[in-house]
Amino acid sequence: MTSKPTLTFWQIWNMCFGFLGIQFGFALQNANVSRIFQTLGAEMDAVPGLWIAAPLTGLIVQPIVGYLSDRTWTGLGRRRPYFLAGAVLSTLALFVMPNSPTLWIAAGTLWILDASLNISMEPFRAFVGDQLGPRQRPGGYLMQSFFIGVGSVVASLLPWLLAKAGVGNTAPHGEIPDTVRYAFYFGGVVLLLAILWTVLRTREYTPDQLAAFDDAEPASTPVSASPPAAARLRAHGIAWLVPGLLAALAVAWYGLDRQLYILAGLVAGYGVALVVSTLLPARAMLATIVRDLHDMPETMRRLAIVQFFSWFALFAMWIYTTAAVTSVHYGTTDTASAAWNDGANWVGVLFAAYNGFAALAAIVIPWMVRRFGLRMSHVINVVLGGLGLLSFAWIDDPRWLLVSMVGVGFAWASILSLPYALLSDSVPAQKMGVYMGIFNFFIVIPQLVAASLLGFLLRTFFGNAPLDALVIGGVSLIVSGLCVLRVRETPLRRVAVAS
Repeated sequence: MTSKPTLTFWQIWNMCFGFLGIQFGFALQNANVSRIFQTLGAEMDAVPGLWIAAPLTGLIVQPIVGYLSDRTWTGLGRRRPYFLAGAVLSTLALFVMPNSPTLWIAAGTLWILDASLNISMEPFRAFVGDQLGPRQRPGGYLMQSFFIGVGSVVASLLPWLLAKAGVGNTAPHGEIPDTVRYAFYFGGVVLLLAILWTVLRTREYTPDQLAAFDDAEPASTPVSASPPAAARLRAHGIAWLVPGLLAALAVAWYGLDRQLYILAGLVAGYGVALVVSTLLPARAMLATIVRDLHDMPETMRRLAIVQFFSWFALFAMWIYTTAAVTSVHYGTTDTASAAWNDGANWVGVLFAAYNGFAALAAIVIPWMVRRFGLRMSHVINVVLGGLGLLSFAWIDDPRWLLVSMVGVGFAWASILSLPYALLSDSVPAQKMGVYMGIFNFFIVIPQLVAASLLGFLLRTFFGNAPLDALVIGGVSLIVSGLCVLRVRETPLRRVAVAS
C-alpha cells in the first residue's frame, strides 16, 4: 500500500473553493430567513417551527447523498456530480426565496433551498477525506472553514452594504426590501460560479486507487441479517418507539405546545427505522444507513454529543438574534419601521463579523492544535463562543456586540473543522461519505430539538424574550466544550495545509 500524495496549497485551495459558494447560500439563509418570516407576518413563537424545514431536510438528504456518493463513479467523478446538481438547485431557490408572496411559500422555499445546499455540502466533507492523507486533513477542513468565513462575511454584509449604496431598505408591510432581494440574487450567482470552479479544477481518485492507499482502513463488518442480530435491532427499535409514542400522547393529552411533537417524532422515528431495517435486505440503503448509525465507532458516538450541544447553540443564535437585537438594542418590533430594518441589517453585520473572525481563527487554530492538540483547542474555542453569546445579555450598545462575535467566530471555525479532523481517522475510507452524512445527523437533530423546544421554553419560562434564547445557546456551547474532554485523541501528526 502507498500513502496519498501530499497536495500543494493551491490544490487544496481549488478543492475547497466551492465552500465559498455554499456558505454564501447558508449565510444568506441564516441571517435573513427569520427576517423574511417576520416580514411576512410570522409571530415570534412560530418562527422556530417555520425553521424546521432546514434541519429536517438535512436529516433526510445528508445520509442518502453520502451513501449514494460512496457508490457513485461517473466521468465527472465520485463527489463532483453532487456538487454540481446541488449548486444548480440552490441557485434557483435563492432567486425564488426573497420573492415569496406568502409565509407558507417562504417556508416551502426554505425546504428546497436547504435540501439543495445539503446535496452539495455533504460530499464536500467526504471529498477532503478522500483526497487528503491523515496529516493534511485538519488543514483541509480548516481551509474549508476559511472559505466558509470569507463567504459568510460578504453574504451577511450584503443587505447592509446595499443599503449604504442607496438601495431601498424598507418596504410596505408584508413585502421584502430590495436590499434583501438583490443580496439573494447576487448570492445565487456566486454560489454557482464557486462550485463550478471546484468541479472544473479538481480531480478524484478512483475507488480502486482509494482502496490501495494505506489509510484506507477496512470497512467494519456489517451487522448480519441473522435472527439474533435482527432481534437485537428490533428490541432497540421498540425501546425508542414506545417512549416516542408516549411523549406524543402526553403532548396531546395535556395540550402542550404542538412543536413538541417534533421531539416525540424524532424518538419514535428512530425506533421505526431500526425495526424496518430488520425487514429489508442487508444491502438495502436504509438498512445499511441505520446499521451504520446504530454501530458507529465509539469516537464518533462521543463526538455526536459534542456536536449536539454545539449546533443547538448555533441554531438558537440563527433563529433569535434578529428578534433579540431589534427588540432589545433597537427598541422596536415593528417590521416595517426604519429602526427595525436597521437592526436587522446590523444583525447581518454581526453575522459577517463572526464569520470574518472565523476566517482569521482558521489561520490561528493550526498553531493551537500543534500547541494544545485537537481536543483542548476545541474546548478553548467553544467556551470562547459560549461567553460571546452570554455577553449579549449585558451589552447595551449594539456596536459592542462586535466584540461578542470574536468568541463566536473562534467557536464557529473550530466546530466546522476540528470535530471532522477527530472523526476522519476513526472511520473506514470505504464509508467516508455515509459516515460523514450520519455525523451530520448530529448537526440537524439538535436543530430539530431547538425548533421544537426553544419556543416552548421561552414562552413558558422566559416571557417569550428572544434574548434569553442566546443565553441558553451560550450555556449549551460551554457544555459542548466539557463533553469534548470525553473524546479520545490519537497522537497528532503535524497539521499541514500544504507542503
